[in-house]
Amino acid sequence: MSDRLSSSLAEASASNPFWYGSAITGLVIGVFVATYIGMALGRVPPLKIDRTGIALLAVGVLLALGAVDLASAGRSIDTGTLVLLFALMILSAQFGGAGFYDYCARAIVQAQASPTTLLALTVAISGGLSAVLANDVVVFAMTPLLCVGLRGRGLDPRPLLIGLAGAANAGSAATVIGNPQNILIGQVGGLDFWTFLAVCSVPALVSLVIVFVVVRVVWRSALARPAVPPPYDIVRPTVDRWQMIKGVLATLLLVAMFAPPVPREIGAIVIAAALLASRTLASRDMIGSVDWHLLLLFACLFTVTGAFAATGFAGDGLAWIQTQGVRLDSLAVLFPLVLVASNTIGNVPAVVLITAVWPEASEGAYYALALLTTLAGNLLLLGSMANLIVAERAAAAGVRLGFADFARAGIPMGLASMAVAAVWLVLWCSIP
Repeated sequence: MSDRLSSSLAEASASNPFWYGSAITGLVIGVFVATYIGMALGRVPPLKIDRTGIALLAVGVLLALGAVDLASAGRSIDTGTLVLLFALMILSAQFGGAGFYDYCARAIVQAQASPTTLLALTVAISGGLSAVLANDVVVFAMTPLLCVGLRGRGLDPRPLLIGLAGAANAGSAATVIGNPQNILIGQVGGLDFWTFLAVCSVPALVSLVIVFVVVRVVWRSALARPAVPPPYDIVRPTVDRWQMIKGVLATLLLVAMFAPPVPREIGAIVIAAALLASRTLASRDMIGSVDWHLLLLFACLFTVTGAFAATGFAGDGLAWIQTQGVRLDSLAVLFPLVLVASNTIGNVPAVVLITAVWPEASEGAYYALALLTTLAGNLLLLGSMANLIVAERAAAAGVRLGFADFARAGIPMGLASMAVAAVWLVLWCSIP
């Protein structure tokens, strides 16, 4: 901030504190609204700036104009969530370095099976891996290999790519560590790993079946094409067994550490640090595989929404809504709210926003928020980070997965999955 601007703001504050406070509040609200419009658009034409860049620019504006300082920005950031997410990305990098993701993708494309069976394998593998590893990392690693392998067998990769993304979202809904939004909700709500699994695993499994059935029906003509057998001279993928064993043991230890009284983020970072001590996998490569863009997006959104929550505007709005007899934890409110928010600003920004302005949600509401935001991500291509990663990685491999391609299957499988989750929440958690 320039000396002239600092002096002006200081003078304004001293001479008319009401005006100054109103101006700062208006500034914060304006930046907040602009940030989430940017989350919905995904970019600012004609600039080549993405959601992370928009969020970082917003934080820069707030800092430059004195609306927040570094200390308050730091207090807004949920460090435990970022540490846990970082540790899980290191764990996923361990499996990637062991060649496990390559093995899974090649096992699918080299299977002597029909396209429908290949779709079933894709859904099962993607959903299963995403329940215990970060779903973004799973689809990032498997997408290019699926594109190349399926095209080599004369198949259209698009239905299997939709199955890959849809299953990654559905499978990740089962656990508190399956995706970034669940991690945040678990931290904010203090949710137990095993209770979360008991509540969310059934709708997640049913959603995996829905993903397979919908993609099979919608893309039946593409899946009816006969697949060319894989050439016998293809080099079979290899897995570093020792590194794989280390990854499995680290995963089991991580799950065990989710039991109290060990803070989950402390246990996770200790395990991640231990994995970096390797004679085979370079720590620089493992740390380099972390999705720093996502971590920075989280940190910036925490700051922007924290500043907005501090204005009291959101709290007053929620209080007014409740005085009108509207229950925020009811499915009649959560279902449409999550559906719209996840498919405009994205499910990760939506969860950051909702948890910031609604800090006293019930445990059942947190489970509903986790399930519905994750499954809503299957509706449109913009609904989740995993979908966008699949589309971007596929484009780099020469396969265009467009908005309409995804929506054909995404809309029915997203709505059906959310409907199943809503019924389950009513029966299990007594959500009204």
